[in-house]
Amino acid sequence: MAKLLTGVYSADPKTDKNAVKFDEISYLDILSDNLKVMDATAISLCRDNNIKLIVFEIAKPDNIIKIVKGEKIGTLIK
Repeated sequence: MAKLLTGVYSADPKTDKNAVKFDEISYLDILSDNLKVMDATAISLCRDNNIKLIVFEIAKPDNIIKIVKGEKIGTLIK
């Protein structure tokens, strides 16, 4: 999932200087912590169907290539 941010954070890093980026997080944690990664229905559908998702920064053109090559960037949601 391409975003303007580099991954999933504990809070909005633009407004909270203490926001922490997750390297990996579960769909359940996203729902329980009310993180605004995507809408709750989409999160539930991905969780129920065991779809892993990588949230990454779209502004860097090489990021898609890095993901395809298996490099660890962004946040893995599973």
